[in-house]
Amino acid sequence: MAVVGQGTPMRGTTGAVHTAMVPHPREEQFTVLVVDDHPLLREAIAARLRSMGAGTVHEAASVAEARARAQAYGPCDLAILDLGLPDGSGLDLVTELRQLGWNRLVVLASSDDPYAVRSAFQAGAQAYLLKSASPAVVTDGVKRVLDGGVYADPTVAPLLATGTRVPGTDNTPRELSAREVEVLQLVADGQSNKEIGEALSLSALTVKSHLSRIGRKLGTGDRAQMVALAMRAGVIR
Repeated sequence: MAVVGQGTPMRGTTGAVHTAMVPHPREEQFTVLVVDDHPLLREAIAARLRSMGAGTVHEAASVAEARARAQAYGPCDLAILDLGLPDGSGLDLVTELRQLGWNRLVVLASSDDPYAVRSAFQAGAQAYLLKSASPAVVTDGVKRVLDGGVYADPTVAPLLATGTRVPGTDNTPRELSAREVEVLQLVADGQSNKEIGEALSLSALTVKSHLSRIGRKLGTGDRAQMVALAMRAGVIR
């Protein structure tokens, strides 16, 4: 998919680039899919996007509608998705669209929970915005993503930065890797080493090694205590 705002520079007979003829990203129209089950919010987002240069804005109020729009229109330049949809998980929809070639995904959510923020980025989102955000913040986030960057609402940015830090038994913060967080979440869900390995395509021995490293970092080899420490830090749910 072509990157929004990247045109081919025109050259004169001397070979110099005429910068006036190179389109600015905001001067090119872009296509958008907005997924939210609240009509007024969805319409407000669509109106703001049109004011920013959106040429076509497709709307959906559910996961099912979003899937239908995605199938009908193919990857748009941008998608803005609510996480709390009536018929399914917005996170699952982010993952699906990402796999279908949608490269610019913005999550618009009401939760500033560290787990939700981190999960959105892990699913493939490029931005996480709160529904309580000001129009200026929404505009900044959308522009950043259209330009190929990532963005976190200023309110949740500190949570994202510290989202994988868990105070160990000595209260010293320890940084857990993304894989270690995944393993701990599955432990919290009550899965055995074998089941965790099957879910993550790992051997039971590798899962055991991950748990050993987590135990060393947190200062405990007790699975229940590791989970409790991670939950209190907001790293897992």
